[in-house]
Amino acid sequence: MVEGGPLDVLTGDYLAELTMLILWKARRRDPSGGYATTFLAQMEQVLGTCLDRGIKVVTNAGGLNPGGLAAELGRLAERLGLRPGIAHIEGDDLLDRIPELQRDGHSLAHLGSGRSLAEAGVEPVTANAYLGGWGIAEALRSGADIVVCPRVTDASLVVGPAAWAFDWRPDDWDRLAGAVVAGHVLECGPQATGGNFAFFTELPKGGRPGYPIAEIAADGSSVITKHAGTGGAVTVETVTAQILYEIGAPDYLNPDVVTRFDTVALSGDGPDRVRISGVRGRPAPDTAKVCLNYQGGYRNSATFILTGLDIEAKADHAVGSLLDDGLGGADAFAETDVRLLRTDVPDAPESTQAEARLRITVKDADERKVGRRFFNAVAEFGLSSYPGMYLERADRAASAYGVYWPALVPVGVLRPEVVFQDGRRLPVPHPPTERYGAPPAEASRAKRAAGGDTVRAPLGLIIGARSGDKGGDANVGLWARTDGAFEWLRDHLDVDLFRELLAEAAGLDVERYELPNLRAVNFVVRGLLDDGVAATARPDPQAKGLGEYVRSRFADIPRALLKEAVATG
Repeated sequence: MVEGGPLDVLTGDYLAELTMLILWKARRRDPSGGYATTFLAQMEQVLGTCLDRGIKVVTNAGGLNPGGLAAELGRLAERLGLRPGIAHIEGDDLLDRIPELQRDGHSLAHLGSGRSLAEAGVEPVTANAYLGGWGIAEALRSGADIVVCPRVTDASLVVGPAAWAFDWRPDDWDRLAGAVVAGHVLECGPQATGGNFAFFTELPKGGRPGYPIAEIAADGSSVITKHAGTGGAVTVETVTAQILYEIGAPDYLNPDVVTRFDTVALSGDGPDRVRISGVRGRPAPDTAKVCLNYQGGYRNSATFILTGLDIEAKADHAVGSLLDDGLGGADAFAETDVRLLRTDVPDAPESTQAEARLRITVKDADERKVGRRFFNAVAEFGLSSYPGMYLERADRAASAYGVYWPALVPVGVLRPEVVFQDGRRLPVPHPPTERYGAPPAEASRAKRAAGGDTVRAPLGLIIGARSGDKGGDANVGLWARTDGAFEWLRDHLDVDLFRELLAEAAGLDVERYELPNLRAVNFVVRGLLDDGVAATARPDPQAKGLGEYVRSRFADIPRALLKEAVATG
């Protein structure tokens, strides 16, 4: 990115809910850590060039210890004979303030269940509020060349530099909202330039996709592009796919502005250039989201290979022999998850194609129960099992897992500050806010009137998808490639049909939102991922493959739309 073409600001997004737990484990081993060490290796390569070219660097690699990373970065610069202005941001870490917040009446209730932290009786090991971009803007205004952030939102890494560059006001809602969309597109790097793209076979062959660049204008509009000569492609559809990634309702809450994703307009602006315009914003919410993690206990799993005939009977035999005969039953553990993964085909031409997988996962607060005791039972089961039994995986030791707990606090309790290496501290003022009442999920307006000349075919022949995790929830954003296909998608795919396509959603709350400007419909499945990526026993813990699964499901599609897809694909 630094050497491939002109840049004003280089951003780096290192954090996710799971990352905070990983960094906590790292800091337990080394109290001076708790940040993304790979950032230092990258800066050693490009810091001198960034300073020579006037490129600012903004990153959230600070994680749980932004001050520690800033100090280490200063020592690295000194070894290189460089003198960058380095600032870091503090004020996101609320862990030590939890008792104070609870005394003041802030229950830190779980956003999904509504249960208070005190009722749950758990002790968080991390608690970090999502900060916005104004601390970054203040740091850059005060001369910082590098801004090391803690848990800011992903989009803030773009909002802050844009607000600094154009001297935006805290109530420039539409401009800020435009920058949020640009930041959301950039946050996952090459996912916006063809990475993980539903119609990947249509992209240029050869080379990894280049990283995206946002050329932001003073009015908040932007053009997404990439350096010339890099792989992949920037198209309206690759950008659409990334916009749909990990979103919920069209009102997208950020600490600086509520961005209305239903106002986003995309248009081609030349080869590998897509313009984002028309974005509207509302005042920022008066609450801030907090990511808490606590230790959930220990887990272990074993994966058995089942081959050939009688797969379900073999699975039943394995479960009964291992759990009931060997371990005292599934209830002997706090949680037991059994999944039979059918990948076998009849009369398979190769032995591997006749295989299914049985994965048994156990969780408990007692490490010994799910550690060596579970492994010993699996090992002893090997000679008295179903025919053809062998293991794909079994671990001798249990592993600790964490549980994600999302909550809200009033913005006013946060005290963000910019800290410079000379000890200066600048308080970061809060933007104007308003009380935000989330709109209800759309009632299913689909007509379910397929009718006419239809063909039973995979949904993905005319529809693209991008899916991901939002804590314990998962989203599936589906976009149509033509106006006609969107009309059918909007009118036909309601919540009931979505449940038919995704049987895992049975018994779970499903929300449906329409985004006509993007020719898209977004579904949010509440609780699909249990207590989040670190705790779920689901094979795809971050729901990355969920959208592709939905695309593979058959539906009654109008023949005319399929012909249109063949003609334009």
